[in-house]
Amino acid sequence: MQLIALGLNHTTAPVEVRQRVAFGDAEIPSTIGYLRERFSSPRQGGVHEAAILSTCNRTEIYLAAENAEAARASVLSYLSECKHVQLNELEPHIYTFYQEEAAQHTFRVASGLDSMVLGETQIVGQMKKAEKIARECHGLGVMLNHLFQTTFTVAKEVRTATAIGANSVSLAAAAVRLALRLFGSLQDEKVLFVGAGEMIELCVAHFAAQKPKSITIANRTLERGQSLARTVNADAMKLADLPERIAEFDVIVSCTASALPIIGLGMIERAVAERRHRPMFIVDLAVPRDVEAEIDRLDDVYVYTVDDLGQVVNQGLQSRQAAISQAETIIRLRVNDFSSWLKIRETVPSIQSLRDRANYLRDFELQRALRHLHHGDDPEEVLEMLAYGLTNKLVHDPTILLRNGEGLSLEDRDLMERLLSKFYRRHDR
Repeated sequence: MQLIALGLNHTTAPVEVRQRVAFGDAEIPSTIGYLRERFSSPRQGGVHEAAILSTCNRTEIYLAAENAEAARASVLSYLSECKHVQLNELEPHIYTFYQEEAAQHTFRVASGLDSMVLGETQIVGQMKKAEKIARECHGLGVMLNHLFQTTFTVAKEVRTATAIGANSVSLAAAAVRLALRLFGSLQDEKVLFVGAGEMIELCVAHFAAQKPKSITIANRTLERGQSLARTVNADAMKLADLPERIAEFDVIVSCTASALPIIGLGMIERAVAERRHRPMFIVDLAVPRDVEAEIDRLDDVYVYTVDDLGQVVNQGLQSRQAAISQAETIIRLRVNDFSSWLKIRETVPSIQSLRDRANYLRDFELQRALRHLHHGDDPEEVLEMLAYGLTNKLVHDPTILLRNGEGLSLEDRDLMERLLSKFYRRHDR
C-alpha cells in the first residue's frame, strides 16, 4: 500500500485556479466515497483510503492505494472532470508526494511551514476537521489514520519546541494594515463584514481594535450574524439586503462559502456612483472568490485577495529563519520514524503469507493425525508421526531453496544462509 498526497496551493496556483478546484464541506463525504468505490480496482489505482483538505489556500487529496501512479492519474482525471477544468490547465499547478515525502509534506503543512502565514495555527484545526470528515465517511484506514495522528503530534511538538508562530502576521492583521495605508485611520470609516465564519471572526477582532465608526455583519442567517455582532457591539443585517446597502460602507471584508461571487460588478458600480467616488476598500478572503474579479478595474475601488495579503504577511520572514530551521529538524526526525513504520508495513503481506502457509501445513498434518486416531492407531505413534510430518514440511521449502541455489550469487547465497540461520539456530546462541 502506497501513501500519496497530491494537490495545489498558494505557491503553485493563483487564486483563480484554486477557487475552481475547491471543495465545500458538503461535497467532501460523497467525493471520498466515490474515489474509494470508483478507483478501487488495481488497474485504476486500487484506492482504499482517501481524505480531502480544502481551504482558501490549498486543495489536497490524501490517498492510500495499491498503485500510486495509476491512483494519481485516476484522481486527477476525476478532479478535472468534476471541477470542469481541463487536465492540461490543471496539471502544471499540481504537486504529488509519495511515501516519506508525502508524510514530510503533511507534517510541514500542519506545522505552518507551508502556509501563506508562516506558523499560523488555523491550518491544524482545518486538518483535524478534514480528518474527522474522512473518518466519519469511512475514508480512513491504517495508513491515513497513522499519518494524521502522527501529523497532529508533530505539529504540537513544533509549536511547543520552536518560536515558529512568534510575531507572525495573520491575514486579518494584514487586511488591517492595508486599510490603514489607504485611510490613515479607521475612526471615520464604516466597516462591513460579509459572512460569520472563523476567518471573519478573526477579522472582526482585528478591525474592532482600530475603533472604526461602525461595524456591521451581513450573513445569510441573521441570528448567526447577530451573535457575532454582539461580541463587538456591532450591527447585523441580512445578506439579501447587501445590494441596497453596500454603498454605505467604506471597508468591506468578505469570506463566505458561496460557490459563486456574491459581490458583483454592477453592484459595486452603483455603489461607487452613489458614494460619489469616495474610495472603497474590499478584501476578498474567500475561495472560490466572493468578489467578481472585474471589480478590481474600477476607479476608487481597491480590491485585495488572499494572494495579495500573502505578500504582506511574508514581510519579516528572515527574522524567523532560526525557528524554521528548528522546525525542519524536528520534522526530519519524525519523517525518519514514519519511514521505519512504512518499512514495517511493507513486511505485513510477507508475514501474513508465511503464517498462512504454516497454518495450512499444520491443518494438513493435524487432519491426517486425527484420521489415524479415529482408526484406532497408537496415540504415541500418531503424535510422533504428526511431529515428524510437520517438521519435515516446515523445513522442506528452505531446504529446497538451499539445495537449488546454484544460480544465486555468492553474496545472495551468503545472505540467504545467514537469514535461515537466524530462523533455525537461535537456540545455539
